[in-house]
Amino acid sequence: MPRIEVVDALRGFAVMAILFVHSIEHFIFPVYPDPAAMPAWLHVLDQGVFDVIFALFAGKSYAIFALLFGFTFHIQYTNQQLKGNDFGYRFLWRLLLLAGFATINAAFFPAGDVLLLFAIVGIFLFIVRKWSDKAVLVFAVLLLLQPIEWFHYIASRVNPAYTLPDLGVGAMYNEVAQYTKEGNYALFFLGNITLGQKASLLWAIGAGRFLQTAGLFMIGLLIGRKHLFLTSENNNRFWIKTLIIAALLFSPLYVLKVQVYDNGSTGMIKQTVGVVFDMWQKFAFTFVLISSFVWLYQTDMFRKLTSGLRYYGKMSLTNYISQSIIGAFIFFPIGLYLAPYCGYTISLLIGIAIFIAQVRFCEWWLQTHKQGPFESLWHKLTWLGANRTVTGRRIT
Repeated sequence: MPRIEVVDALRGFAVMAILFVHSIEHFIFPVYPDPAAMPAWLHVLDQGVFDVIFALFAGKSYAIFALLFGFTFHIQYTNQQLKGNDFGYRFLWRLLLLAGFATINAAFFPAGDVLLLFAIVGIFLFIVRKWSDKAVLVFAVLLLLQPIEWFHYIASRVNPAYTLPDLGVGAMYNEVAQYTKEGNYALFFLGNITLGQKASLLWAIGAGRFLQTAGLFMIGLLIGRKHLFLTSENNNRFWIKTLIIAALLFSPLYVLKVQVYDNGSTGMIKQTVGVVFDMWQKFAFTFVLISSFVWLYQTDMFRKLTSGLRYYGKMSLTNYISQSIIGAFIFFPIGLYLAPYCGYTISLLIGIAIFIAQVRFCEWWLQTHKQGPFESLWHKLTWLGANRTVTGRRIT
């Protein structure tokens, strides 16, 4: 099956958005200039930059990335199915390899890494690979309803003494922040791939991302099965309808999120129902972004404007990992340690500069290579030791 341009561009958009969020967060290293020493106008600008970037991309960029992970599984599974192969078990090996790439990335990213979450939750795709569309959809909806949060909420209503399990995430991140500030290379790298990864996974559970990620994988799988990323009049109408519905749902869900999550009266309500509304409003806005992007991509002007994202998306794994390496060098004590001198605005400008440099590298690299360095390595290791059968002949 040939590559679908809009998918590469959309994936590039997601990785770009992740970069911008991570840049203003200093790659989850909360060290910033003293606001008292900043001009008032810069403080106002910084707050505006933070609010806009987080409103647009935080919790949505990763969701797009997750949805496309499920879509890519469909492409890989279908391609092998056409050759008479079941890609499922090879995919499990591929997930194990992804955990290895997650470890590389996490070494430079103190808060742990979403790739490890994908590697674990990806098992859901293996489980449902032969299910009917209806069964996958029902399962996806169940996951996206955030049943764990509802269970905790109902339990607290039945028993007022009920408390949420203490996962110790706050204490873990405090320890991560401490060794990061020390600038000790051995502590930094070892701590990131152990404690940092553990904290990240437990945070994902508490934040509702574990089941939402699985649900997004299922939605991506269904989009692939229904060929919704292909250009057609029916698909254009589908994405316009999706845009309208998602926009209409986002507004009330956002209001509920503000009332219950941001201004929740008790910790239990905030951490259960509040988390649910937060995840739902992010889910709705994610589809505002996706449907808008796919619909606009049908126009020549938008395709030309986003042409660099196609190259960026083709090398998403390489770009994602290299972002962390570059960010660690720029902001952390193990590198230039510019974090104390960079507010949100300057940090975003640094992220934009990294993005432009990465796009130029991708354009140059793909002139002579079909895949990025990490993509090529992942592909080769995926098929390590595999024998292909074609018309009765075995080939390697």
